[in-house]
Amino acid sequence: MYSGKQAHLHPDRPAFIMARTGAAVSYRELESRSNRLAHLLAALGLEKGGHYAIFMENNDRYLECCSAGARSGLYYTCVNSFLTASELAYIVNNSESVVLITSLAKLEVAREALQQCPQVVACLVVDADRAMAGGKGLMSLDEATSPHPTTPLANESFGIPMLYSSGTTGRPKGILKALPEVPPSQDTPQLAFSDRLWGYRDDMVYLSPAPLYHSAPNSAVSLTIRRGGTVIIMERFDPEEYLALVERYKVTHSQLVPTMFSRILKLAPEVRGRYDVSSLEVVVHAAAPCPVPIKEQMIAWWGPIIREYYGATEGMGFAACDSHEWLAHKGTVGRVVLGELHVLDEMMQPCPIGTSGTLWFKPPAPFEYFNDSQRTAESRSADGVLTTVGDVGYLDEEGYLYLTDRSTFMIISGGVNIYPQECENLLITHPKVSDAAVFGVPNDDLGEEVKAVVQAMPGVTPDAALAAELIAFCQQHLARPKCPRSIDFLDALPRLPTGKLYKKPLREKYWAGRTGRIV
Repeated sequence: MYSGKQAHLHPDRPAFIMARTGAAVSYRELESRSNRLAHLLAALGLEKGGHYAIFMENNDRYLECCSAGARSGLYYTCVNSFLTASELAYIVNNSESVVLITSLAKLEVAREALQQCPQVVACLVVDADRAMAGGKGLMSLDEATSPHPTTPLANESFGIPMLYSSGTTGRPKGILKALPEVPPSQDTPQLAFSDRLWGYRDDMVYLSPAPLYHSAPNSAVSLTIRRGGTVIIMERFDPEEYLALVERYKVTHSQLVPTMFSRILKLAPEVRGRYDVSSLEVVVHAAAPCPVPIKEQMIAWWGPIIREYYGATEGMGFAACDSHEWLAHKGTVGRVVLGELHVLDEMMQPCPIGTSGTLWFKPPAPFEYFNDSQRTAESRSADGVLTTVGDVGYLDEEGYLYLTDRSTFMIISGGVNIYPQECENLLITHPKVSDAAVFGVPNDDLGEEVKAVVQAMPGVTPDAALAAELIAFCQQHLARPKCPRSIDFLDALPRLPTGKLYKKPLREKYWAGRTGRIV
């Protein structure tokens, strides 16, 4: 997230604007703040390859906290801002962070976590004065940085984020990659690759609707800053506000997740038609397979500007497609453009075309899970050549990849493998469904049976009649083994702000008291 070049070329241009407040920060100000923080981190003892963590909501100080590390040769870990104190402490300790940056809104959680983090030498609070921060190791960011110069470090070097997996299938894992051996002002091949793939250009306007702690929005915002564009940062996603921002700022680029598409489409037609979105040039989506009807509607509305990609934070492989390719191969996440893909069965043998198997990649660059040699080894094949995150999918005759699920949520019912993503994708298209999760629950005869947990649309009564209607809807479109035998309702599903469904706690309550589980 390097702003040096653009601060020289466009000092008064807004680097970013906060959506709710309209607060704007120029490239000159972003550069000054980033440099001050970089000097402070050096004064606190962080040297090249050192680690610090950022734990806060989307706010007008987030980008400088990343930018300081990006120009200091440091690893900065952006932590999910919804974590509990113990979860935060685990990541701070595991990442070996010696500085934690937080906000007043997250300070109480940070205080509690710090009691378990003896290696942290300072906790910087971005929106607090000395009195508000108070306490051992706590400092106001502004007070702590004010004595330091606004000019760059003499020995600037390229730093990168060390992000953590979402932790929906276990403890989060830090994903460590080698620091680039180039100045931070110089683009790396990886940055140039993403720049071309997502159609970025100079002077673009990027709308960021997702949490900045997540890898995709963090990367997209960083690329926009390097291009000298302006980023509009939503504090939280709201479908109508999103459309209003596109119109207000003439947004050219954005990145969403399928859940956001769904919520935009479920706005009343007169609301959707109220806003001009014709400025959009490229809209990227990822994070989960997009239900075919939803993507069809989005392309019909916004035009063939939607690009999809598939890639794990680990960077082991990458697939992508544009709207034209997707319309010719509906449901695909694209063809592999980075890394070497192998679709393998449980015996590590290649699966035939059209048959689902675990996706294994020969990665373009090595990675490891930080301080976790066991899980690094578990992610690799026996010979150490291939890696996987457990995603399941298949290739068609033309080499287009289709995701069916994550192997950890595969349902085995009567010996038949069922991938619940297909049923989830169908349920979310029903006009009375706001969100849906599908997973396996105990069945004494079959081992597991298919269960759906649904969040109904506002104003819809979640009762037995609705459950029967939704089961019948599934049976109209899917083979019966794939359909839920029962449906429960919740006011809201535990979906991460990044769009990823946090299925594990939903499923766990149905398996409570069981000594074993077939999953």
